[in-house]
This record gives sequence, C-alpha cells and structure tokens, in this order.
Amino acid sequence: MSFFPYTPRKYQSELVDLISRTVKTRTHLVLESGTGTGKTVCAISGVLESLDEGEKLLYLTRTNSQQRQVMLELRKIAEKNTVFGMGIQGRRGTCPLVRSDPSLHGGTPDELSRLCAEKKRRSLSGKEGGCHFYRQMLDTGSETIENYCRRELPTVEEFVDHCDLKGVCPYELMKELASDAVVVTAPYAYFFVPFIRYALMEWMNLDAGKLVVVVDEAHNLPDYARDTRSFTLTERSLELVDRELVDYGDPELINGVSAMDMISLIREEMGIALVDFLIEEDGLLPPFFLEEGLMGGFSVTSKKLESAAKALKVYGEAIREGKREDGRLPRSYVHALGSFLEFWMKMDEESFVKLVLGGDNPGFQGYCMDPSLACAPLLDCKATIHMSGTLEPLEEYRDSVGLPRNGILRVFPSPFPEENREILFLEDVTTRYEELSRGDEMFKRLEDYVVLLCNTLDRNTVVFFPSFSLMERFVNDGVTRRIRRRVHMEERGMSQADLMDTVMEFRNSREEGGVLFAVMGGRISEGLDFPDKDLEAALVVGIPYPKPSARQRSLLHYYELKFGRGWDYTVKAPATRKVLQAIGRLIRTENDIGVAVILDRRAEQFSTSLRIRLSDSIVRDVHEFFERRESRDMLDNPKRT
Repeated sequence: MSFFPYTPRKYQSELVDLISRTVKTRTHLVLESGTGTGKTVCAISGVLESLDEGEKLLYLTRTNSQQRQVMLELRKIAEKNTVFGMGIQGRRGTCPLVRSDPSLHGGTPDELSRLCAEKKRRSLSGKEGGCHFYRQMLDTGSETIENYCRRELPTVEEFVDHCDLKGVCPYELMKELASDAVVVTAPYAYFFVPFIRYALMEWMNLDAGKLVVVVDEAHNLPDYARDTRSFTLTERSLELVDRELVDYGDPELINGVSAMDMISLIREEMGIALVDFLIEEDGLLPPFFLEEGLMGGFSVTSKKLESAAKALKVYGEAIREGKREDGRLPRSYVHALGSFLEFWMKMDEESFVKLVLGGDNPGFQGYCMDPSLACAPLLDCKATIHMSGTLEPLEEYRDSVGLPRNGILRVFPSPFPEENREILFLEDVTTRYEELSRGDEMFKRLEDYVVLLCNTLDRNTVVFFPSFSLMERFVNDGVTRRIRRRVHMEERGMSQADLMDTVMEFRNSREEGGVLFAVMGGRISEGLDFPDKDLEAALVVGIPYPKPSARQRSLLHYYELKFGRGWDYTVKAPATRKVLQAIGRLIRTENDIGVAVILDRRAEQFSTSLRIRLSDSIVRDVHEFFERRESRDMLDNPKRT
C-alpha cells in the first residue's frame, strides 16, 4: 500500500492488492466494485505498486467528470510518492481555434487533425492562415508549463485555462507532456479508435506491451465498441452529398455512371428496402440486397462497383484537400459515401448484420455485433483492469469484449450498511411488451402507482423509465398534472448545460420534495451522484429489456451461436445493469438512506444479486422504512435535529 494515500476502509487493502497482483502476473481483471469502495484511487494505487521501469498506466473514462476524479486522486497519491500524470481530451474541448469557431465544433477527430496539421505547417513556414497559439508555444517553450503541471497535476479544465492565460495551445502541449507522464487519463476513443490510439502511443513513446489499461465504467464498453465499428448511411447524409456535388461538380465514376446516378439508385433501393423489410423501427436485409440492386441497375460487376466506391473516395479526397488548403474544415460527404460503400461491400457477414432503418431519417446500417473486434488491442497490453459498480454477470462482459477465460473475475460489495436501502417490487404491474399491447389497463395501473407514490412521498424522487417513448406516454396521459409536486424532466437531445440546470433545480427542491423523470441508461441514471437528501426515492417503471427489433434479434442469435447464451447475454444482462445503475443513484455515501420501488413483477429475478422483497402495501412499506431508519438515526445521533 505504498501509494495508497488514505487510511484504508473496508475492502480497500484487498482491492489494491488484487489490482497489483493483476499487473504483476500480466493478466486481465474484470471487477465489480460497489459504491464506496473507492475504485478510482484503488486502481491507480494498485497499478503504480507494480509498474516496472518504463511502463505506464492509461486510465480510460467515459466522461469528463470521471477523468477529473482521476487527476484529483493522483494529487493525493503524489503527496505520498512523486508521480506525474496528465489528462488528455480531444481538440473539440481543448483547441482554442476550435472552441472559438462554431463552424469547427462538429469536426471529427480526423478532420480536425488534418486542419491542425495544415495550420501548423503554415505557422512553421511563416505563411498566413497559421495558428498563433502554436506559434506562441514554439516561441516560449514548454518548460514553464511543464513545471506547473508537475507541481499542480491539473485537471484538463484547469490545464486548458492555464494555457489560455499564457496564449499557447493546450492540445499540442498535452501531446508533448504525455511522453513524460507515468499516468495518462483519456476518453475511450483514445484507445478503441485505431488512428487515435496510434497517435496516443506515439505521444506516450510506448508500445502496448508496457502499457497497463484501466477501463472505468466498463459496463459501457461493449456498446461503445460496437458503435465504433458500425457504419450508417442516411437520407440526410445523401442530401449533403447532393449539395456537395452541386458545388463541386458531378464526376463520372464508371461506364457513364455519375455520382448523382449512384445517389439516385441508392435512394431507390432504400425505398424498396423500407417497403419490403422494415418492421417498426428497422429490418434485416438479405446479405447482398444493396449490391445486387446497384449492380443490376447499372449493369456492372461487383469489381466495377468497388471501383465506383473508390472513385467517390478519390474525388472526395480532392475536395477535402482543397478545403484544407483554404483553411476550412476538410470534410467531404462524397468521400464519406465512398467509404460507406467500400465498407458495406467488404463487411464480414459473421460479425456484422445489414439493416434498413426507419423513422424520419431512414437509412442503411452495417451493425457490428462483436465488440471484441474493437477491443482486441487490449490483449496486446501488459495487463488490463475493467471495473464498474454494475458489471455482473462478469462472464458475459469477459466474453463480449474478448478477454481470455483465464482472467480474474471478482465482485466487491459496497461497504455501506445494507439496511440503509430498501428495494421493493410489485407483482400486479409490468412493462412486458405483450401486456402493454393489449390495451390501456396496464398503462393506467402503472401511472396510478407513480402518481400515488409521488404524492405520498415528500422527498426528492426520481422516476426512471425504460425509454423516452414510455415517459412521453405518461406525460401525454396527464401524469405530471396529477402529481402535486413540481416535475422536472430529462428530455431527448437535451444539451449538457440544460440537463445540469434541470438537475440543479431538482436538487434544490429537496426541502419540499421534487420529482424528476429520467431514462434508465441515460445521463442521469449513470453519470450523476445524488448524496444525502438530494435523492431519497427511486421509482423504476419496468425492466428496460431491449425492443425485439431486427438488430436485437440478430444480436441475440449471434450470441446464441457464439456462446450458447443469447438471451442471458443480450437481453437479461444489459437490462439488469440499467436497473442497478438507476437504483445505485440512491446511496452514494455511508449516511445516505433511500428506497427503490420496481414497478414490474419480473423484478423477482434480481433476488439472486439484490436484497429485494415483494410489497403487498407499497405506501405502508415505504413509510415504515423511512420511519425505521430515521428513528435509528436519532438514536445513533441524538444531537441531530
């Protein structure tokens, strides 16, 4: 425990020792560690205990707040042992030019990298259109800021503010300082997106065999990994290709076929797919549906079609280069179309499925069912630690991301008293699709329970829904008007600023007791803490099983063939994690108390992993819990009022 900066609490010594042994034995650890175990500081300390000379820790996070916590814990560790670490984020949040130019805000990492390279080239050659922040960095050097970083170990936000005051580029300095850092914390993309990973390894001056990776909030990784390997072509993206061709010209691709001709036939095939294969939100396509349609429409071979895709990419690359030379964002929608077609025709049928998507922006999607494709570089590292407060079943996670079966699987419970939380469920309600589709009776019963409990409790209460659509059904049915307290809402597409304003208003209503409607799997259910009286009750409206869409059915079939556990791995496991994440908002410190009510008879399945009981009088049981806990609190703390 030579790096651990605190007096160890329950489980922490064991946790640090386990992580240290994982690194020493060069293996992989899948770890569920409950709220209050101090996962972050234990992980950093445990890894640092066992790093050899020249080895480094890469701590991957999903959110900026998690990354900030890494740097704060590293400061505490540095009070005991000298250690240098850096936080890294993308240009969108660190580059002064991007932050000040709205036209660059939507740039992809590749586009911003190309633009940055051009501006740096101009700065070095003394030409107009360079970057004065980069030039200032070259003129003043990095020694002063490096000393500041070694002394203060700033968060990314603090580092950016400091660089802004000096008039230098934070992003370029992050890259330069990463080579000396023993600990680097970065978003997932810096490891799981190939070209970004290659850049990071170059900045760190390291090969994978000397890298230990910690994946925080690892329950997010399988879906994230699938998304990084999936590609979509929508009607709106075709419209953007149209506009680009109007501006730059319509090139011939093959045999008298122009780019506009290609778009027209893709649209025609999309229309046929929507009619023939779409069921509700998506539909499974035959493996060669689009290719056969394009080959038949243009009377060409598959080789010619591949040539057309390549021609689109070449033409698009010329557009990108022209924009780069003009100092604009080097984006080409023509290039993106060519890349999509090339990917679509070479897609691995075992790991991918081809879909048509419905809705107001229909399209084609190549969906990756195998997250281990994006996660494979983890196997090249010295060791990896995957941790979350809600990761069970651990075998499913291990198999999904492709970790070896001889890795370590461990669960550490929360050290907080179990009696501080009560979890109840009701047997006369459910959000099971078949029952909801029979009519309004089940909807009304669910709504009545939500209104009853919200009006009975005078405490901050979050109502968690399995989807925005069900939440909107409740709102449209007048549920919020029946609740005699102010109802705050998490809304679709809400900006981060608006979301935090809503959460703050909800927190501030704790004296009279507010209500917040939120979605399981959303930002509120996974990314925010509600300590003390900020949250004392959680109503979980049903089990968030995924919709039986074509994509979901394909995923289930794939996992059934690969692991023989399709339903467990693709339906039960993700739904369980979402429920546990939502309930986990209740208890964030050892003094918190709270009650969760699951409005679904299927909650009984969680009895193996949760202390949960059936309620036959929900209002009575909820009140008795709070009376019991508050009476005990008065006995334990007689001076409290």
